[in-house]
Amino acid sequence: MRLPSPLHSGRLIRRYQRFLADIKLDDGTIVTAHCPNSGSMKGCSMPGSRVLLSRSDKPGRRCPFTWELVEVGGGWVGINTGLPNNLVREGIERGIVAELQGYASIRGEVRYGGENSRIDLLLEGNTERCYVEVKNVTLVEGGRALFPDAVTTRGQKHLRELMAVVRSGDRGVIFFVVQHHDGESVAPADAIDPEYGRLLRLATGGGVEALAYRALVTPDEVRLLRRLQVIF
Repeated sequence: MRLPSPLHSGRLIRRYQRFLADIKLDDGTIVTAHCPNSGSMKGCSMPGSRVLLSRSDKPGRRCPFTWELVEVGGGWVGINTGLPNNLVREGIERGIVAELQGYASIRGEVRYGGENSRIDLLLEGNTERCYVEVKNVTLVEGGRALFPDAVTTRGQKHLRELMAVVRSGDRGVIFFVVQHHDGESVAPADAIDPEYGRLLRLATGGGVEALAYRALVTPDEVRLLRRLQVIF
């Protein structure tokens, strides 16, 4: 998946109000960028970190710049939570995600469940439907990618809905995309959101499948690289 070009380089001054970040560009200009990530971004929002921004000049945008990547530990980390859905879809269509092959169609943002939710990806075949909820993972500690990086009642709801999907006879998948070069496995962040960890174990014990792939993140592109083990 190609990233917007060109990307603009700078240094993070601060991230605040969840969706805003002040950046000092390499030419000395200070801009306020949109931060497309509602999590805590633990480990990815240190002041002084090198960052890369995309720019859109569409009329009406409050912030022309969007924060895309941050340099952590000598490698790039993708913080834009809007990318993983398309990244997983591309991985399925190109045959990279072997576990989700054999479906005739893929649709995104389809309404489902009893809480007026939208599933990230709905795969449909002749007799089976597969509901895929995609999560972006950027927190890595000791080589292990952890999700979530903040308490997520929305993520808890998604797990309950995937359990209902499986009970109804369809396939339910929670798909973790690790956009961090140091992630070698994935686990629930029990110290941050123990309820999410409890529900994830309950869901997988009841038939919801947990998949995780690490992405290769560069200033030019992001692409799924290989499957990671999910540790419970």
